[in-house]
Amino acid sequence: MKVEDVLALVVKYFNEQFEIAPEKIKPEAHLFKDLGLDSIDALDMVGYLEAELDLEIQEDEIKSIRTVQDVVDFILRKSAEKA
Repeated sequence: MKVEDVLALVVKYFNEQFEIAPEKIKPEAHLFKDLGLDSIDALDMVGYLEAELDLEIQEDEIKSIRTVQDVVDFILRKSAEKA
C-alpha cells in the first residue's frame, strides 16, 4: 500500500464514521484534541482497521497512536509485517 492510499482510506473512514470534514483530517491532526475522538472511537477505529485491512491489532500496539500520521504509519507497518 502507498502512503497516499492509506491516508485516503483514513480520511474516508473519519469522514464517514465521525462526520469530520476531510479538510480537518490532516496528517498532523491529533485524534483526540483536534478531531474530538474519544477512547470508544479509537476502539471502533481498531475494529474497522482489523476488518477492512485484515489486520490483527493488539491493545498495546495502539497506545502510542496520537495523530492521523500515526494511524497511517501503523497501517503501513502492520501491512508490511503481514506481507
